[in-house]
Amino acid sequence: MLSNLTTTGRTLAVVGTAAALIAGTVSASTAAGGPGSGAAAPAASAHDVPRKAPVAQVRGSARIHFTLRPKDTIRFEVDAKAAPYSNPLPGLPTGMPTDARGTLRYSHYIPESGKTGWAVAEVDCLSTGGKTATVTAVIRKTNVERVGKRVGVSFQQGEDGAPSRLGFSWGVVNVDGGTDGHGEVGGTGTCQAPAPFAPATEGGYRVQHAEVPPLPRTGTRR
Repeated sequence: MLSNLTTTGRTLAVVGTAAALIAGTVSASTAAGGPGSGAAAPAASAHDVPRKAPVAQVRGSARIHFTLRPKDTIRFEVDAKAAPYSNPLPGLPTGMPTDARGTLRYSHYIPESGKTGWAVAEVDCLSTGGKTATVTAVIRKTNVERVGKRVGVSFQQGEDGAPSRLGFSWGVVNVDGGTDGHGEVGGTGTCQAPAPFAPATEGGYRVQHAEVPPLPRTGTRR
């Protein structure tokens, strides 16, 4: 009989210990905000925050080889970044999704004359596709061109050992492009440029692609 009581006492003690452990676990879970605790869920981590959409841009500087003038020294430098819907126009108050800001610089040294022509232009348009970008810019300073003239240049980022490439609107195109607002033959519209036909021999360009952004909501502008 005593043996039975002793066994029963030990059994009750084990059950009591187990019950205490379970109660302690439940209490700890509740205090830590477990199910049924009524506590707020943990704050989202940085990995859960949506990333901002990339912004189209192209940067770099290079000397290029132009087949029609192989002995000349021709260089282009660009720093252009998209600024969608930032330049309202008559009849287009929102501006364009390809509106952009930045600077384009280029120079052309001709060994026969020993002279260098140069220009600095203000970027007004940028479009990208993969590793290629098309830029137009309006000339603000120059010793050879007309101030206010728009020029178009394309850039391709070099990859896998291939050089960057560049194309410029006055090099091989626009013969039948009509005239611009000043009556100049071969007027260039925004974001118009030929394919990047000339390889870089020094330096290069880096292109960051971004999809065309949606139209802004009525009454808003970036």
